[in-house]
Amino acid sequence: FISTVFTKYTDERTCREKKERNSLFATKMTRSYFKQEHEFEKRRAEAGRIREKYPDRIPVIVEKAERSDIPNIDKKKYLVPADLTVGQFVYVIRKRIKLSAEKAIFIFVDNVLPPTGAIMSTIYDEKKDEDGFLYVTYSGENTFGCQIIQ
Repeated sequence: FISTVFTKYTDERTCREKKERNSLFATKMTRSYFKQEHEFEKRRAEAGRIREKYPDRIPVIVEKAERSDIPNIDKKKYLVPADLTVGQFVYVIRKRIKLSAEKAIFIFVDNVLPPTGAIMSTIYDEKKDEDGFLYVTYSGENTFGCQIIQ
């Protein structure tokens, strides 16, 4: 019993320390260059036009995490089918950045790693920005994921 409690405490402490170390990285990761380059009203109008013209598609902005050593993506704006899973979208990103199979890639929405089986329309409904776009950040390492197994 004591060993289990100590292990749980150690795991929780390690997880908390990892999150604290990555807090600066998290702040950098949430900054969107797309938002800096385009005014809010223009972004909102564009997302509105897209949703009106393509109601079964999700407007997504994909950006690389600032300190990630993974390759840059060739385009930022994607019009994703609403029924696409997160895992399928990760595959699209992998192909766009020409990432080899042995290298890992993680995507984050609002600094959270979404489940690979989640449907993009569900993620959009829960996490879309006030401008109407869903912002996705990708990285070569899991900078936020930390799970305690009990």
